[in-house]
Amino acid sequence: MARLNRTAARLMRQYNAHACTDVTGFGLLGHANNLAACQKADVSMVVHNLPIIAGMAAASAHLGGAFGLLRGTSAETSGGLLVAMSRTDAAEYCKALEATSSSDGGGAAWIVGVVEAGSRSAVIADKPRIIEVNAAGNTE
Repeated sequence: MARLNRTAARLMRQYNAHACTDVTGFGLLGHANNLAACQKADVSMVVHNLPIIAGMAAASAHLGGAFGLLRGTSAETSGGLLVAMSRTDAAEYCKALEATSSSDGGGAAWIVGVVEAGSRSAVIADKPRIIEVNAAGNTE
């Protein structure tokens, strides 16, 4: 909710995005499932990295995982964008977005997973890497 998506959208065109969705009420996993289900090819999305607000992994553990945060199923309000593009384009896209000032909609970006041949679904890896993000959008 801290940035507009205008810059991210402009850069998506420049870096050949294949698909995109915002991450909101269905959580990262739910939106990745929706994105995989809409592809022309039979693919699966495997999420290896979970960017979350700093301190929330500990809070989630304390609450017994009740809200699905570490399973990618927690509902979010403007949780960011999930963009599908080639690995090379994704790395360059993240660099370009991070090089843009936050006042222009830029900021931190992460490659959260991979797309592979599959059954039009998404999964969270068994032990995803938790990326703790502070209020300024920086990793800790």
